[in-house]
Amino acid sequence: MKKVALILIECQNEWLSENGKLRKLIKDKNQLSVSEKNIEAALKIARNNEDIQVLHVTLRLNKGYPEFGKGPNIGLQSAIPKAKTWIIGESGTEYYPKFKPLPGEFEISGRVGASAFAGTNLDAYLRNNNIKKIYLTGYALHVCVESTLREAHDKGYNTTILIDATASFTDQQKKYFINNTVHHFGHQIKTNQFLESVYL
Repeated sequence: MKKVALILIECQNEWLSENGKLRKLIKDKNQLSVSEKNIEAALKIARNNEDIQVLHVTLRLNKGYPEFGKGPNIGLQSAIPKAKTWIIGESGTEYYPKFKPLPGEFEISGRVGASAFAGTNLDAYLRNNNIKKIYLTGYALHVCVESTLREAHDKGYNTTILIDATASFTDQQKKYFINNTVHHFGHQIKTNQFLESVYL
């Protein structure tokens, strides 16, 4: 059996709590609900398999977003301050209760960009623990999950997205990712295929 990692990206209140600022922006609420149930199912599988490590990737930024500097902020460096999300000390940055890490599950730190690798210790952790196969879940599919998939590919990881354990803001965004993006950088499976795939 191969040692692999299940990575949960931004399973925090900002997406999943009823009061989450990003949850309120999601148009396809059914997609979000399905993803939550499937992340929970995947996490249960991982926690019952000693060959799967569970890694948690959060986004937590200081008030005023000094990490972004004072330059001509674009993209997420513009959108995040406008939405006033991910501020340390606010409830949105806390783990959604059912996805709070258990003892022994590693929390990736230092993230400042879209990818789970951006400014973090994720690559060092994976390499130092001889993990080459990773599974991605979390939010949002077409932004942070996709950015992580692309960078994981370029770093040489064998990466699979649990496609029904992640969500975009709209159904169109998810369909575009499935039809035009994922096959360039990795694989996609459904959560009910996850257990079988672990033993391949």
